[in-house]
Amino acid sequence: MKTSFIPSSCSSCQTGAVRLLLVEDDASLGQVLVRGLVEEGHAVDHVMTVAGAAEAASINEYDLVVLDLGLPDGDGVDLCRTIRASGSGVPVLMLTARDGLSDKVAGLDAGADDYLTKPFDYPELAARVRALLRRPASATKPILGVGDQVTGIRLDPAAHTVWRGAIMVPLTAREFSLLEFLLRRVGDVCRREELLEHVWDANYDGLSNVVDVHIANLRRKLELPGLGDPIETVRGVGYRIVDSD
Repeated sequence: MKTSFIPSSCSSCQTGAVRLLLVEDDASLGQVLVRGLVEEGHAVDHVMTVAGAAEAASINEYDLVVLDLGLPDGDGVDLCRTIRASGSGVPVLMLTARDGLSDKVAGLDAGADDYLTKPFDYPELAARVRALLRRPASATKPILGVGDQVTGIRLDPAAHTVWRGAIMVPLTAREFSLLEFLLRRVGDVCRREELLEHVWDANYDGLSNVVDVHIANLRRKLELPGLGDPIETVRGVGYRIVDSD
């Protein structure tokens, strides 16, 4: 069955009409989310299964997908991976009742742009939807990167690989997630608290400098001979990657 997901730079977005696909098997939660999103001016199709999502995508084009992780006929991670394998860069916001690091990493590695752990307040979901729809098309391409082919960085979420120029860089799962988070927000300062919440857990109570330690390790691996440090420190705030191109 042919799927037709399109990124947020589509013509429908440019004219102000945004169509969302909500894949959520909790009927009552789905109704609440549909009502809120429609009130914000979005057109929303609500399905409750992987099969329903495939059927909906064969009929309509979507600007954003809100995707539950646990579905009755499959896994949201697998569906997200299928979307990315098709070459689509449509923004995907993943919803999950699971709060373990492995589930978050699995979703991001499958190509999700952001995730929200249940239970959540609707205003937070609405804000994340708006943020994803505001992103330029380059932020939703399957391959993330900055710089040129000789000295730049390329990250493939689906293949879980990172290249600096022509050299493949082996990273740990957390280093990979840190780099992906920074690359999805090129030019923006990512606060330490944001990085801690997305790469570890909101309730993490370990070392207070864990973000700085992992950033230092990431820098060391990316600073290959003749290639400088791509990560900029914003003192007292956090880190960012700036695209010199």
